[in-house]
Amino acid sequence: MKKMLLALSLSGALLGGSVAWAEENVAEPASTAVATASDVTATVADTSATVAPETVTATAAPAAEAEKPTLNTGDTAWILVSTALVLLMTIPGLALFYGGMVRKKNVLATMAQSFTAAAVVSIVWVVIGYSLAFGSGNAFIGGFDKIMLSGITTDALSGTIPEILFVIFQMTFAIITVAIISGSVADRMKFSAWITFITIWVIIVYAPIAHWVWGGGWLMNDGALDFAGGTVVHINSGVAGLVAAYLLGKRMGLGKESMAPHNLTLTVLGASLVWVGWFGFNGGSALGANGSAAYALVTTQIAAAAAAIAWLVVEKIVRGKGSVLGAASGAVAGLVVITPAAGFVTVSGALIMGLIGGVVCFWGISGLKRILKADDSLDAFGLHGVGGIVGAILTAVFASSFIMGDKAPTDVMHQLWVQVEGVLATIAYSAVVTFILLKIIDVVIGIRVESDDERMGLDLSQHGERIE
Repeated sequence: MKKMLLALSLSGALLGGSVAWAEENVAEPASTAVATASDVTATVADTSATVAPETVTATAAPAAEAEKPTLNTGDTAWILVSTALVLLMTIPGLALFYGGMVRKKNVLATMAQSFTAAAVVSIVWVVIGYSLAFGSGNAFIGGFDKIMLSGITTDALSGTIPEILFVIFQMTFAIITVAIISGSVADRMKFSAWITFITIWVIIVYAPIAHWVWGGGWLMNDGALDFAGGTVVHINSGVAGLVAAYLLGKRMGLGKESMAPHNLTLTVLGASLVWVGWFGFNGGSALGANGSAAYALVTTQIAAAAAAIAWLVVEKIVRGKGSVLGAASGAVAGLVVITPAAGFVTVSGALIMGLIGGVVCFWGISGLKRILKADDSLDAFGLHGVGGIVGAILTAVFASSFIMGDKAPTDVMHQLWVQVEGVLATIAYSAVVTFILLKIIDVVIGIRVESDDERMGLDLSQHGERIE
C-alpha cells in the first residue's frame, strides 16, 4: 500500500538507482544483460578465494563472453514485422473502428485523433518518452540518459534484437494507448485540446506506468505479470478515457437524438485490422521468434474468437439479436482480456478468459455504463478498461507452469494480490494525473467545443472539411 501511495507522488520522485528490463520471461536489454569482465572477476574472486589470480582471470573471460548478447536475425525480423502490425492497429485499424461508429458529421475528426496520435506520440517518444520509460532511474520513473535516443547506436542490443528496434516497437504501444482514449471523447473535444493533452499525457502518465511494469519499476520488481500491456495500455487508457468523458460532459442530444453509427462497414474493417495487428501486439511481446511468440498467437486467436461468440450469445439473450457491431466489439474485448496473459496461459486458459471477457465487457458497455453515468462515447472504458482489469486479475489464476516453467507463480493468492496491486495503482495514478492535466488544459484553452460547433459537427468546425 505504501508503494501505491508513493506512486501518486511520482512527479516528485528523485531520479537515480538502477533499472532492469521489461519482462523477466524475455531477453534483457544491452544496458543490463551484459556482465562486464570486472563484474565477473569480482564474483569469481568472492566465491573462490583460494584460487590463484591467474586462474580467476582465465575463468572470468569465458564467462563474460558467454553472457554477451548476440544479434539474432530471426528475432529481429519478427519484431520488425510485429512493429508494423502494431502500428496497423492504430492507423488504419482503430481509426476505422472508431470512425465508423460516430455520426457522419464527426467521422473525419474522430479518425484524425488516431492519426495525430501516431504523429505526436512518435516525436514525444524519441525525445523523452522512451528515456522515462526504459532509461536508468528509480522504482517509479526512468532517467534522462536516453533523451533523443542518446547512446543508442546501430550496434546496441536489447537482448537479441537491436535496441533501436525495441524503441520503435515500444513506440507503437504508446501510440495505440493514446489513440484508445479518443473513443471516450469523440464528438465533443477541441482538436487543439486533444493535441495538447496527448503530448503531455504520454510523458507524465504513460511513460511512468510503462516503467513500473516493464522498465524495472516497482511493479515489475514485485512480480506483476503483464505480457503485452493489459495494465500499461488498456487499463491506463480506459481509465483516462473515463475521466475525460466525465470532465467533458455528455454529448448534446444524448438520449434525445439518434447517435447510431454512420457506417458499420468501416467499423468491421477496422476491427478486422485490429484483430490481425494484435498478433504483433501479443506475439511480438515475446521479443523473439520462438515458441513463446507462437503460443501467444494461438491464445490471442482463441480468446478473441471465444469472446466474440460469448458477446453474440449474451446479446441475443438480452436484446433478441446478435449484431455485427457486437461481434466486432466482442472480438476486441477478447483481445484486450488476453493481452496481459498471452504468453503465460494455456489454450484452455485463453478460451475461458475469452468467454469471461466477452460477457463481462458486454456488461461494461451496458449495465456498468448506466451505473457510472458517463458518456463514454465509443466505450473505451467498457472494452479496454474493464477488459484490462479482468485480464490482469485472471492472469494470476490461469498462469501456467506448462507455459512458464519455473517462472510460473507458485502461490496463486500472492500473485493475485500483486496483480490487484498493479490494477489499483494504475487506476489511481492514471485517474488522478489525467484529471489534473485536463483541468489545467480546460482553464488555459478549454477542452470542449462550443455548442454551435458541436451541433455543426467537428469535421467542419475543427477541420473545415466534411464528407458529402
